[in-house]
Amino acid sequence: MTKTSRLPPVATLGPLIALLLAVIFFATQSDRFLSVQNFSLILQQVMVVGLIAIGQTLIILTAGIDLACGAVMALGGIVMTKLAVSSGMNAYLAIVCGLLVTMAFGLVNGLLVTRIKLPPFIVTLGTLNIAYAITQLYSGAQTITGLPPAMTFFGNTFRLGHAEVNYGAVLMLVLYLFMWWGLRETQPGRHVYAVGNNPEATRLTGIATDRVLLGVYVTAGLFYGIASLVSVARTGVGDPNAGQTENLDAITAVVLGGTSLFGGRGMIVGSLLGAVIVGVFRNGLTLMGVASVYQVLITGILVILAVTTDQLSRKGAR
Repeated sequence: MTKTSRLPPVATLGPLIALLLAVIFFATQSDRFLSVQNFSLILQQVMVVGLIAIGQTLIILTAGIDLACGAVMALGGIVMTKLAVSSGMNAYLAIVCGLLVTMAFGLVNGLLVTRIKLPPFIVTLGTLNIAYAITQLYSGAQTITGLPPAMTFFGNTFRLGHAEVNYGAVLMLVLYLFMWWGLRETQPGRHVYAVGNNPEATRLTGIATDRVLLGVYVTAGLFYGIASLVSVARTGVGDPNAGQTENLDAITAVVLGGTSLFGGRGMIVGSLLGAVIVGVFRNGLTLMGVASVYQVLITGILVILAVTTDQLSRKGAR
């Protein structure tokens, strides 16, 4: 493994320690928190954001950011559901079309960043509005119902012991395991870290940095498409208003998971922990009867603390 893919011990263990402390705290506040059913519910609640966070992690590792991920996810869901329901297209082919649309947005983002050298923040701010507008126009701002079973499969559950486990949550965990291996053990994965750590030095070593960035944005688009399928399966409808907060939730998960906003440092598993941390806090505070506005407040504080820790870690490493 290259040095750029390693994290300082505090950044590596921080998300896990934070999660354990949160679990211990909420366990003392509610008897229902430690139940197997409740943990299964938390996984179901975070699986969509968790999938988006995989793509967001890849982009942030390259020192970029994607504000459009939630809107692109919503568009992918509308495309696949409308084609299947309104146009009568085969469900599996409709799903593929939805994935292609989200990947196309990733391709556009990547081309604007690599060819025209626009800042990722500005690019994705623009495509966020474009994706939202297309979603509303294509759907007629109407929710799409009557979905075929192929589109709701990942919303089904199976029994594991005393818990009902969601197929979408299993898919999320499998994809995290795959991406952990890919970033850790493969050459393209190491190139992602290298580009985020020092793009100019990486280019001088002969690595096609623009190609790496383009691949990252397209791959992120694929994960947004998978997230849209899981979101559709979980809700049972194609919702044109879905994804309006998922972009910030995904960024929050990535930051809480220890990935540096400055690029080049982070672990994909940390993003999973970050998503679960947000889910645990919201679930625990709900069980305690805390109003949702305070949940948002605490989440914001956690993000600031995570970024502050990253900044102090970077200064200490110099």
